[in-house]
Amino acid sequence: MGELSHVDDAGSVRMVDVGGKALSRRRAVAHASVRMAPETVRRLRELPKGDALATAQLAGIMAAKRTSELIPLCHPLPLTHVDVELSVAEASVEITASAETTAQTGVEMEALVAATVAALTVYDMAKAFDSEMELSEVRLVEKTKADV
Repeated sequence: MGELSHVDDAGSVRMVDVGGKALSRRRAVAHASVRMAPETVRRLRELPKGDALATAQLAGIMAAKRTSELIPLCHPLPLTHVDVELSVAEASVEITASAETTAQTGVEMEALVAATVAALTVYDMAKAFDSEMELSEVRLVEKTKADV
């Protein structure tokens, strides 16, 4: 493991200086899962608050765009694309979020925030019906960097 990039030699937190780095095309993909009762899965589109999947998709996209406001040392990035896909399994909703930019730093946090907020939105919309839901498996699946 390398050094912590957000900590200086004196142990103070800092925003990483990416000013000298070249622009790169960057992409990251993250995953999250919301485990729930099979009955909850069957009722997702009929919940009192509305279509949980469509709402969670929009919430994830909006969250990716606000990542630098939520994570103190993240750089604000010009996102070129954000996608949030939700798929319904027998006892879960699986979420895959991707974020893309052409910038001097990566978009891992944007993808992770999108997946997490989408999962939290599903949870929020169904919590009155299923109090035993569980968010799990939030992880970075892929990140790429290519010269422009």
